[in-house]
Amino acid sequence: MDIGGTKIAGALVDSGGAMTATTRRPTPRGADGDTVFAAVAEVVAELAQSPLWGSAVRCGIGSAGPVDTALGTVSPVNIGAWRNFPVQARVEAELARHGLRIPTVLAGDGVAMTAAEHWLGAARGHANALCMVVSTGVGGGLVLNNQLHPGPTGNAGHIGHISVAFDGEPCACGGRGCVESLASGTAIAAWALAQGWVPAGDATAAGVAAAAAAGDPVALAAFDRAGRALAAAIAATATLVETDIAVIGGGVAASGDTLFGPVRAHLASYATLSFVKDLRVVPATLGTHAGLIGAAAAATMLLPSS
Repeated sequence: MDIGGTKIAGALVDSGGAMTATTRRPTPRGADGDTVFAAVAEVVAELAQSPLWGSAVRCGIGSAGPVDTALGTVSPVNIGAWRNFPVQARVEAELARHGLRIPTVLAGDGVAMTAAEHWLGAARGHANALCMVVSTGVGGGLVLNNQLHPGPTGNAGHIGHISVAFDGEPCACGGRGCVESLASGTAIAAWALAQGWVPAGDATAAGVAAAAAAGDPVALAAFDRAGRALAAAIAATATLVETDIAVIGGGVAASGDTLFGPVRAHLASYATLSFVKDLRVVPATLGTHAGLIGAAAAATMLLPSS
């Protein structure tokens, strides 16, 4: 299951990562919690019609956060009706209603993306990896010694709230100078506008990226600022736990070298010790499939077979 503010998707995923059945519903807007969950129930019901349904051995639930995997609850920023919503227990009950009594696990979307990229994507073959989603916010996850490392509540690797600017602006999380407040798509666009950038229609980070590709100096500076923040956080993470690769996905990463160029250029100033100087930064490869593949990967990595 992949649950976000725009869509609720489900798939049956085989041991090689192929999705043998998929379905999705739009996430209900302006609805109460039970109405939102009704869309989840519809996804489960449709998947239950597959002849492969009975062969499922575990279930992974990837969700927008915040999440608390110890309690099985979610409070997604972009699903206002869910606050401390017991999504794991509700999904387990729905699976049982359709004849499946299997172990389940809840993962935040950054952790799910990390599991996906380690299993089948850009971090495959790396025992220690940081994977990041740079979009409206900045999230992430860690693989350490070939094991997914979600932490006690499922939030380990949340790189967006590492502080990289001691005297930086307050962040929505309550901290100051967080990566997310400098490098998210929202932050990139806001900074560019504040510096006098005049959008040619699109005032989002995608518009800033297009302007940067065309040589606009303010847009270039906005991405350089974001790239420096990401580089500092990536280097700090690698220094702390000795990751050797950082994988970046999400909408902002779609800008390609406009983002990756500054990240790699600034990384040389932060990753200076001998054990991190060969740290690589690469784009994610699984795109829109990362959520579903990642939920399955998280279930495989964190749960035994039934």
